[in-house]
Amino acid sequence: MEATFKIWETSRNIYLKFFDNYSLEQLNTIPAGMSNNLIWNLGHVVVSQQKLVYALSGLPMHIPDSLFEKYQNGSRPDGKTTQAEVDEIKKLLSEMVEKTKADFEAGVFKEYHPYQTKTGFHLGTWKEAMEFNNYHEGIHLGIMMSIKKFL
Repeated sequence: MEATFKIWETSRNIYLKFFDNYSLEQLNTIPAGMSNNLIWNLGHVVVSQQKLVYALSGLPMHIPDSLFEKYQNGSRPDGKTTQAEVDEIKKLLSEMVEKTKADFEAGVFKEYHPYQTKTGFHLGTWKEAMEFNNYHEGIHLGIMMSIKKFL
């Protein structure tokens, strides 16, 4: 799991740089021809990790329900994310890495409810969920790199 966590930490550090390089207006901008914006992608990776890793392990998620509803799979951004919400997402991006690592080391993850993703991946274990999470976050990083070309 050491490599999986290292990849995830690196990914999250790349995500955190978006907060330093883009204004609230830019984070909220949905470029023409795109269906989402930078902040939606950032919020989405936070809530997706929580669902894939915690909820499907039968554990409570460590995010507010309102955040989950706004950024879950199938949701769409409204372009009105506040600075307070941006700050919360930024905080969760880094905090959840440390929380998940600590929970793993403490043996919190004991069961996993198998899950079939919309893209056809079958996740049968917690380890598979973490590995898929890295793949999923890579997809969204690619989308964000496309979005930033229009800002």
